[in-house]
Amino acid sequence: MFNCLHLLTTSLLIMHAYCLRNLPRLSSSFIVRRAVSTTSSGEVASTEFRVNFAVDGSPISPWHDIPLKGKVYVVTYRWIDCELACSLYFDVCRSDGEYFNFVNEIPKNTKAKMEVSTKEQFNPIAQGNHGCSVIAQQSSTAVNLFVVDRPADIKKGKLRDYHGPIFWNYGCLPQTWEDPNVLNPDVNCKGDNDPVDVVEIGSKTLPTGTVTKVKVLGILAMIDDGELDWKVIAIDAADPLASSLNDIVDVEKNLPGVVSGE
Repeated sequence: MFNCLHLLTTSLLIMHAYCLRNLPRLSSSFIVRRAVSTTSSGEVASTEFRVNFAVDGSPISPWHDIPLKGKVYVVTYRWIDCELACSLYFDVCRSDGEYFNFVNEIPKNTKAKMEVSTKEQFNPIAQGNHGCSVIAQQSSTAVNLFVVDRPADIKKGKLRDYHGPIFWNYGCLPQTWEDPNVLNPDVNCKGDNDPVDVVEIGSKTLPTGTVTKVKVLGILAMIDDGELDWKVIAIDAADPLASSLNDIVDVEKNLPGVVSGE
């Protein structure tokens, strides 16, 4: 038994060493890294304007396809040594612990109310986008989902803007959903049927569609038209202040007034 294990370990080490020596050649031939890209379409400040997400030209959803944690690119393998493939996989796809991926919708110091369009195919970011409600009807054999239109996110015939430029980057966490069928016992409200919102308080202005690794510092429960609308407070993991901010108490200490507004 010992000899078999020794032989197997030796063989794997030899294969691993071979692959490491030939990694540049192998990586160019057998490993493909595909980054997420964004493009815009339609006239800015119109109901047709969209920020679209893609990988290698193929459309993806920033809500459903971007991971909540981990690197934001896709890795494909055609053939590669098992041990090396495993080590590369975990290097690329491992969880980032306390960090989450944040999809920015509204850049800091702007006022156009941009949102992931939850109704449209591939969920582009839009201003004045349509929303939807998902209603679950359960029978004895299945759960059926129905999509019901909500009015366009337009007030009095105009695209929605905030009353003035907002002081933070604002967006959402991919692959999250505030369930409109679940009653939160603390606030006695149900979810708003959208991704979980994020307020990113870092120093940089992030363009619409930027995907950034953030550190979560706290969360606020907001009530909007009778619906529960969580606001996660976070900071860009690369921000100079990120290392000194670990919870909401640190935010008030280092950035007084950012949360309290005082």
